[in-house]
Amino acid sequence: MDRIYNFGIIGLGAIARFHARAINDIPHARLYAGYDPVEGRAEAFTSEFGGKAYSNLDAFLADKEMDIVTITTPSGCHRDVAIAALDAGFDVVVEKPLEITVARCNDIIKAAERNGRKLGAVFQSRYYDSSRVVKDAIERGRLGKIVMVDAYVKWYRSQEYYDSGAWRGTKAIDGGGALMNQSIHAVDLLQWFGGDVDEVCGVSGTVAHRNIEVEDVLVSTVRFKNGALGVIEASTSVWPGFFKRMEILGTDGSIVLEEESIKEWRFKEETEEDELIRKRFATTGTGGGASDPNSIGFEGHKKEFEDFIDAIEHDRRPAVDGIEGRKAVSIIEAVYQSCEKGCPVKVC
Repeated sequence: MDRIYNFGIIGLGAIARFHARAINDIPHARLYAGYDPVEGRAEAFTSEFGGKAYSNLDAFLADKEMDIVTITTPSGCHRDVAIAALDAGFDVVVEKPLEITVARCNDIIKAAERNGRKLGAVFQSRYYDSSRVVKDAIERGRLGKIVMVDAYVKWYRSQEYYDSGAWRGTKAIDGGGALMNQSIHAVDLLQWFGGDVDEVCGVSGTVAHRNIEVEDVLVSTVRFKNGALGVIEASTSVWPGFFKRMEILGTDGSIVLEEESIKEWRFKEETEEDELIRKRFATTGTGGGASDPNSIGFEGHKKEFEDFIDAIEHDRRPAVDGIEGRKAVSIIEAVYQSCEKGCPVKVC
């Protein structure tokens, strides 16, 4: 590929650093610009990662040397800047969640369609090699009929974590707590592995943190449209924090995934590749964010950005487009409604 794709980033907080590292590690991409309204933040960020510094959004969006804009603002601020970037003619990738409600996700999706631009939603867990191997086994029917798909995100976040930003732990900007913020990657994998979700029934509470509006512990049952059942367990109160765990259980085989590691890979009918897969994916590569949100790698982001560039090159949908990105938000929104109503809720 001869062309170099210029990326700009809107919102230069912690997750933007992973975007910048991923972008600069792609041979045919570079960080071209960064925008943040906080005085001095853009200059400090671009002095470290490269590119132009902007503290004025209109000026940033007027720079037509950019090709792709990624959004890394707080979750409930994604919609307005994403729409502004799409209306300005850029292809856009939005960090998870796409937005904090289905309606706000739809606004972004409609803006992409209206402007004929590509829209991506960051769910980098789908791009891990181990996740792809699991997905392939499911699609090949190696697990037989899927019976259960369970997601466990038992993490730890200190009180200082929530106190570090006025938006953290708020319904309006964070959109939710342990489920929306920390567990959304697991929810995305839950439906990616298990299929469309029909109904959820949840209970939640705030048991270990002060002065937050959102849950720090939540449990929900899940009924899939294919008849399988499942459980989501989410917390930011569990010390010391444990790897995200996915269990995909079927009539002919079962798989257990912890972050990037495969802990169980068992089938009624073994093949020659099975032992190789068990050995290859025996250990995980990162801390997974279980107790430190910065203890993740950028390889998944890199692979997703490479897919997004390829989607532009070949005029196709990105693997995780806006519609895919909306699915986990739809499930989470239904879980929150169930927690409030005290009864099962259908997923729209």
